[in-house]
Parts: sequence; structure tokens; C-alpha cells
Amino acid sequence: MGLRSCTMKILAISFVLISFVGWSQMEKPMNYRRFDEKTLHFGFMLGANSADFTVYQVPEAYEQFGVRSLSNRSQPGGQVGVVTTLKLGTPVVRLRFIPTLSFQERILSYQFIDDSYTGSEFTDERVQSTNLDFPLMFQFRTIRINNFAAYALAGFQYSLDLQSQANASQTFNDPFIKINRSDWQGQVGGGIEFFATYFKLGLELKYSQGVSNVLIQDGTSLSKPIDQIYNRVWWFSLIFEG
Repeated sequence: MGLRSCTMKILAISFVLISFVGWSQMEKPMNYRRFDEKTLHFGFMLGANSADFTVYQVPEAYEQFGVRSLSNRSQPGGQVGVVTTLKLGTPVVRLRFIPTLSFQERILSYQFIDDSYTGSEFTDERVQSTNLDFPLMFQFRTIRINNFAAYALAGFQYSLDLQSQANASQTFNDPFIKINRSDWQGQVGGGIEFFATYFKLGLELKYSQGVSNVLIQDGTSLSKPIDQIYNRVWWFSLIFEG
């Protein structure tokens, strides 16, 4: 009786294990099956960003302009955009264009030898931007696994700063940093995609690096210690496509 009972338990456990393994290997129902059949997809993007500068000082800034230290701090911002994605003959290679309105802020922190240069030994200069961004990116996606896929991005963007003070007049007692209105940036990134019943949700992380010096050198106490400034931004986005 004991042997029979033990045999029955082993058979029952084996049946449960076999059923569990078989269930786990079953293909899950695929949402939005026709997504990859479409040539064009449209959607929208919402996100947050962290912007700062790559700053190169004049080699003898301490001796010439009394700058003890110069650093920059990133600040949080946000963006919203309209998504257009074009399939390039294969589901795994696409061209993506997302005209974007972004809000960015950066802080340049100066420490001078004394207060004879700007009236204060410590000075924080806030540089705010409201940009129209036009990124054009190649998207390289993995083969879809059930309702999940991952992808990498590479491309560039043109940015136009609507808040730029490039043409504003300066005063000696209240100087500020002037940044060019337009900029070109290289971009790389990646993300993951989840397919729902009627739309696709993407979580994306992207990095932008400016390729041209955006500093307008106008001879103020804030700009003279700086040789070059380049924009750089980290972007996190939620992308909805249908």
C-alpha cells in the first residue's frame, strides 16, 4: 500500500511539472499583430530631460580673468513631441522623426579670486532654453518576441532655441552668457517596446552631444574665461504609437 501511494504521488508531481513546463513554453497571444505590416506609424511622445554643457576654459583663465573654478550643473526639463516612423523594407530597420518642443536649463557656477570681476566672488549663471528640436534617427529593432522588443538608435538633430538671447544687449554690471540660437547634435540611444491591443508603448533613453561651439564670445567677465561650450542632454521618453 505504501509503495502504491508513493508511486501515485510521483506520478502526480511529474504530471504537474510536465504541465507547468508545457504551459511556460506556449506562445503567448500576440497583441497588435498587424503593427509590422504597416509602412507608416504615428504617435506622440512625452518625456523628461537633464541638460548641461561640455565647457572648455581658456588655458590661463586664472591668471587672466581671476577664475578660481568654473563648473556646470545639469537641471531637469521636459519635452513633448509628435512621432512619425517609416519602415524601411524590413520590420527591424526604421526611420524615426519626432519634432519636439523641449524645455531645458543649465547652470554655470563661477568662483573668482575676489569680487572685483563681477561684484561677487561666487556667481551662478542660469541658461534657460525653449527649443524646437528636429531629431532624425535610425531605429534598429530586435525581432519581436511575443509582445516585447528592444531597439537601438543612432542619428542627429537640429535644435532652434526660441528663448535665445543671442541678439540681446549686454550691460557691464549685469552680464549673462549668450548661446547661439541654432545647434546640431549627434544622438545615440535605445529602448524597449511593449505591444498592447491597439497601440505600442516604448520606453526610451537617449543622449545628445552638440558638435559645434555655441558660445557667443562678447567679452564680458562671464564669457571671457570660456573658450568653447557644447550642448549635451540626456532624454527619457514615453512613446505611444498606433
